[in-house]
Amino acid sequence: MSNRNSQANKQAARERLRAERERQAKKELTRRQLIVAGSVVAVLAVAGGIGLAVANSGDSGSGGSGADVWAKAAKAKPVPPANTSGPNGTTVVVGKSDAKNSLELFEDPRCPGCAAFEQNVGATVEKDISAGTYKATYHLGTFLDNNLQGTGSKNALSALGAALNVSPDAFLKYKYALYSKEFHPDETGPDKFADDSYLIKVADTVPALKGNAAFQKAVKDGTYNAWAMAMSKEFDSHKDVHSTPTIKLNGKVLGTETAQGPVAPSSAADFSAQVEKNLKK
Repeated sequence: MSNRNSQANKQAARERLRAERERQAKKELTRRQLIVAGSVVAVLAVAGGIGLAVANSGDSGSGGSGADVWAKAAKAKPVPPANTSGPNGTTVVVGKSDAKNSLELFEDPRCPGCAAFEQNVGATVEKDISAGTYKATYHLGTFLDNNLQGTGSKNALSALGAALNVSPDAFLKYKYALYSKEFHPDETGPDKFADDSYLIKVADTVPALKGNAAFQKAVKDGTYNAWAMAMSKEFDSHKDVHSTPTIKLNGKVLGTETAQGPVAPSSAADFSAQVEKNLKK
């Protein structure tokens, strides 16, 4: 679970970094701490090629630093991908239009809790969508770029827009691949999603995106950067969502309530049981 405003989360992140600094010191590797005002997590740049890409390292689109690219994107008119609706294409609904039930998923591409949910439950969600059990609405945010520093969430969201422009199925398969154990970056590791070539490498595991020149060009050109910023703004408008992943079925939050907020179901069986309990028949 990733919290937008959690003091406990800040403290836990600091403890992880302290332990990492001690471990690296024992290996006699050079270490230095980068602290960015207002950040939740400090990041380590370790000698030997394990350096962490920070806020200005994103390369989606040409011209200027990563920060410049996304500052411009925030002011630009969004290009909505195909298979979207609503203002600026920020309504992303996948599934049968006549499905009686509606699932909402609030996620951030860099969120480790979202990765765990997708790895354990993602296949079940995709199966339910295909069966018409519910249609799914995706709200994708980028707040972890501020908390962890970097541009990976925004860059991955832009790439997801390029996948959605291909097809809803390509979008789902690509999102699943980005959250997979193989490709999802560690929370305190390098900001891999800031690298367009890495996003394309992941996309090559999705049949509809493998070698897809139009998709790759959209990623490299940052075609959906402004759309990604609009999606992030739409995510932020949901003031009742304080952590990711947050999963709602017909408006009801699924999972277990904790002091830090709701924790999404951690297994397919638990998820399916809660869905069954709250379905409109």
